[in-house]
Amino acid sequence: MGLILALIIGGIIGWLASIIMRTNAQQGLLMNIVVGIVGSLLGSFLLGRFFGAEGSLLNSPLDGGTLLAALVGAVILLAVVNLFRRGAVR
Repeated sequence: MGLILALIIGGIIGWLASIIMRTNAQQGLLMNIVVGIVGSLLGSFLLGRFFGAEGSLLNSPLDGGTLLAALVGAVILLAVVNLFRRGAVR
């Protein structure tokens, strides 16, 4: 049940991050889930203590700090991908 919840929340976080970074038209559902999960891992590693996150979406998907760290991590991930893909962050 936790994995299914992490995939659903990861998809929502990835979708929100793609809207923030204006890459929503380029990504599908699977990429939104991947961006959300990887962004969660990146956000919890880089900013977990700052937001008070206890883990990633895979460990504690309904924690407020985890959700915020996941969103910021997903935005950072998309910014880095845009930087390497286009040479500039939008």
